[in-house]
Amino acid sequence: MMDTYKPRIIEDRLVELFRYYPVVAVLGARQVGKSTLVENLFGNRVDTVVFDPVVDIENARQDPVFFLQNHPPPVFFDEIQSAPELLGPIKRQVDRLRQKGLYILSGSQHLSVMRDIAESLAGRVALVHLYPMTWRELAGVSKGPFLEKWMAGNGDINAIDGVNDVAASDVDDRFTADRQPAPKLFPLIWRGGYPGVMDLPDNLAGGYWQSYLQTYIERDVRSVANIVSLQTFGQFIRLLAAMSAQEINYAHLGRELGMDRKTAQAWLETTASTFLWINIPAFSRNPIKRIAGRGKGYFADTGFVCQLQKISTPDAIGGHPLLGALFETWVVMEIIKTIQAWPTAPNIYHFRSYGGAEVDLVLEFNGTLYPIEIKSKSNPTRNDGRGIGAFRECFPRERIGPGLIICAVEKPARLSDNLLAVPWWMM
Repeated sequence: MMDTYKPRIIEDRLVELFRYYPVVAVLGARQVGKSTLVENLFGNRVDTVVFDPVVDIENARQDPVFFLQNHPPPVFFDEIQSAPELLGPIKRQVDRLRQKGLYILSGSQHLSVMRDIAESLAGRVALVHLYPMTWRELAGVSKGPFLEKWMAGNGDINAIDGVNDVAASDVDDRFTADRQPAPKLFPLIWRGGYPGVMDLPDNLAGGYWQSYLQTYIERDVRSVANIVSLQTFGQFIRLLAAMSAQEINYAHLGRELGMDRKTAQAWLETTASTFLWINIPAFSRNPIKRIAGRGKGYFADTGFVCQLQKISTPDAIGGHPLLGALFETWVVMEIIKTIQAWPTAPNIYHFRSYGGAEVDLVLEFNGTLYPIEIKSKSNPTRNDGRGIGAFRECFPRERIGPGLIICAVEKPARLSDNLLAVPWWMM
């Protein structure tokens, strides 16, 4: 792990939720920093118990009521999916005490935790999703205000005025070596955002991810899915890494590994339930024949993708066939991580017509749609916004704000009256 704690952009929201809800659940993949976050924010105020999938800690599963009697709130229960028997007694305790700030829960298995929480703690719990760290968190830079400010201003391009641009002197040396803008991005993509890999030398990063994959498959996957061949599931994960930033065809995915469509779909749902894969639905209001309805998927961390695809150094990304997909995945995940800290997060979609026109992201906020294209280039033109134009034509009755092209430009550039190119580091 990193030697020193790096603040997370979700901190203020987490503290506020614990002030107004009796229970807060922090959900996220293994080793993204859930325990570290909670302990740094509440360590002096709450007791902490870490559960284990094998050992019944203090007989919490066998006698959850007696366990809770010995751990009065406020208390932090880490990896609650290993002791789901506690959720019913927690509900009764919450109803009896009628207080705020009683329990903090963490979990790394979305479906099982969400199902149990929905059944036991409905209306009593606030959910917080924690993803791998953003580049700003890793660099110790305050969160970028542009996207939130731009959308809050109904897509007014002038909202860019007054944005606190990040000066090179404000960023950690790892990301501000004397290089051109494009190469500076490659170490961020190659390392990803998992805290445990940040302080490792490059030659040890592969070992970290190999161990992570083995632990993930043997512990998380075993507990949420009845998968006979864990070796084949490992091959499935490697295949998914190569398909990040693509629409997913389950039949094609299954054929690649010699399985049927339903099995491929079930395995993909398993990776999503354990936070390794993000599904983004296609945008539609009413069925329109010109619109393709498949969801689009992203691997949750580009550092993991690079290791699964055997990309050995950051510099190798520049000439790799997956450069565009890696850049798009990285930008999309930066946006998803960032909006978790907003008071109201926008809905997220993608768009593709059967004619091939695409928009990588469509954010819906306050009744307005904001189309976003992501390009791994430093010289975007109006032609790079053709997909956004097709989106406007397809939905003439929708309120659609100005479009963004997120790319490697050195500074924001207006490409047309309703199209703006912005640097990736402003997200």
